[in-house]
Amino acid sequence: MLDIHIRTIPHGSQRYNTVGDWVFSDEEKTLTIFVSALSDQKYEFLVALHELVEAYLCQCSGIPGEKVDQFDLGFIDGDEPGDEPDCPYRDQHSIASGIERTISGVLGIGWLDYERELIDVEVEQGRKE
Repeated sequence: MLDIHIRTIPHGSQRYNTVGDWVFSDEEKTLTIFVSALSDQKYEFLVALHELVEAYLCQCSGIPGEKVDQFDLGFIDGDEPGDEPDCPYRDQHSIASGIERTISGVLGIGWLDYERELIDVEVEQGRKE
């Protein structure tokens, strides 16, 4: 059985400048998702949903979290590492993004407003680094 934990944390407490992160531990029996605190609980839910889907699909596809971390931490150019053609978890990220976007509509969240906040949080953190 997979034990799943979702934690909302201050953005500055993330391992790197991202609004969502996930880590498997305990021989991949525990998944912890870290979501940056945002202005709307629904936004936090969407980030957590994306990370949950992406992490689980990566696990099912045999893509270790370390490989995802290595790619993300080495990513310099562009907006989203998961969208890059050479991203090892691109398919899993794309599926998670599609689900995230669909549920945002169900929740009545404007996608552009949501994305703008996520970008603003990361840009602000980038200024502090």
